[in-house]
Amino acid sequence: MTNIRLTKPTIAVLETLLSATSDERAWGLSICRDADLGPGTVYPILDRLSERGWVTSYEETGPHPGRPARRFYELTGIGRTRAEEALEARKARQLKLHLSGGWA
Repeated sequence: MTNIRLTKPTIAVLETLLSATSDERAWGLSICRDADLGPGTVYPILDRLSERGWVTSYEETGPHPGRPARRFYELTGIGRTRAEEALEARKARQLKLHLSGGWA
C-alpha cells in the first residue's frame, strides 16, 4: 500500500469520503457534487485510492427505479487512518509555513 499524492482534488475527495456516514453514503456523483469536481477528475482519483487499498466500492442493491444502480465508495480501515494522517500532516505543514512567514 503506497502513499497518495495530495493534490487539491484528492484532498477534496478524501474530505468528502471522511465526512460520509452510513445514513449519507458517498456515491460517484455525490462525491463530484460535494468535492465540487467533475467526474473526469473524481473517478480517476477513486480508482487510484482503490488500487492502493484506501477505498472500497460496491453497487447499490436496493430498488432504484428509473436510474442505474449507484456505486458507493467508502474508506477502508487503513484508508481512513492514512487519509486522516495525511490531512493532519498537511495541516501541520501549512501551519508551520504560515508561522514561519512563508505566506503573505
